[in-house]
Amino acid sequence: MFTKKTGQETVTSSIAPNFTSTVELKPSYNIPIVLVITAIPLMFVQPLLGAVFALLGLFLLFQAVTLRLQFTATDLDIKRGENLIRRFPYREWQNWRIFWYPVPILFYFKEINSIHFLPILFDPKTLRTCLEERCPRI
Repeated sequence: MFTKKTGQETVTSSIAPNFTSTVELKPSYNIPIVLVITAIPLMFVQPLLGAVFALLGLFLLFQAVTLRLQFTATDLDIKRGENLIRRFPYREWQNWRIFWYPVPILFYFKEINSIHFLPILFDPKTLRTCLEERCPRI
């Protein structure tokens, strides 16, 4: 399922998007939920480690709820609500990779001057489709 924004209107479709449209990735709560569930039994065995897992899981859950990734024709935008937090132009990308694809947990991409690691807090299939369309691997 793809969400396309055109002006003020959001269009949802099950058809693969055109690379010139804007695609907003749906959130995925898999990693935060696994961390919080893992924290529960850990609290009984190792309370400090369980607390760390729980806090990390809750933090990532908050990020999954509030952050949105949008693939535009020229950039990857990270937004919180309607506010643009960061823009990554594709022309500056050198490489990207999704780590441990059977159960994707980490998204890596390298720009000319920096490296970025993002936890997979969004739909990994749509992420991969958009990356392959807009930023073919070098």
